[in-house]
Amino acid sequence: MTVTAIIPAREASTRFPGKPLAKILDRPMIQWVYERCRAIDGITSIHVATDSANIAAAVEQFGGSALMTSIQHRSGTDRLAEAAIILNLRGSDVVLNVQGDQPALNPRHPSLLIEALMDEPELMMATLAVPFPDPSEIADPNHVKVVMDHSGSALYFSRAPIPWPRDGGPGHYFKHVGLYAYRVDFLRQFVSWPQGKLEAVEKLEQLRALEQGHRIKVLIAEGLSPEVDLPEDIAKVEAVLRSAP
Repeated sequence: MTVTAIIPAREASTRFPGKPLAKILDRPMIQWVYERCRAIDGITSIHVATDSANIAAAVEQFGGSALMTSIQHRSGTDRLAEAAIILNLRGSDVVLNVQGDQPALNPRHPSLLIEALMDEPELMMATLAVPFPDPSEIADPNHVKVVMDHSGSALYFSRAPIPWPRDGGPGHYFKHVGLYAYRVDFLRQFVSWPQGKLEAVEKLEQLRALEQGHRIKVLIAEGLSPEVDLPEDIAKVEAVLRSAP
């Protein structure tokens, strides 16, 4: 079984055009993410899946592997599935979906997902969550919440604060981290399913798997890797990278 890290990257972002190529310290952001992936235990190979010749050229310039994929993809998961076909991955192989906006990615976090799929041969999909670092973010719909059962399987993901404390008092909230591991056979199934009703309402793609009756294992991680959503986030990430040992 191989474990392939794939970083979907597109240049035409609505909120931050050209984000993967934005300079962070002395390197483009996509290079930071790629190099972080090299530190993940158990990785067989790393690839950037993109529809941009500029991103592909930047990746090749720093010695990385770039896969050109269709410009028609609506999501990073669709791009991931095409990359798995290009790489001729086997059905039992594992694919890591690594977000291209986490230049300070903690390599231990994706390792948790790999370990989960190694330990449970029947497990098809896994993702991460962390305790909310900032309580003021709980009501923000841009920060996705997840609730799990006693075995750590996701019950639901929502932009709303879940669970809702009916009688007041503090709730126990977990923030979903958009890092995924899939078995290739399941990834192929996933992208073949139509968009689910809950997915359409919440605009959360992972709900498609739950609506189809499939299990998503949620691993609880410590700490949160800062993301770059907007240009003003770059300064925060640079500060984190400067302070890293």
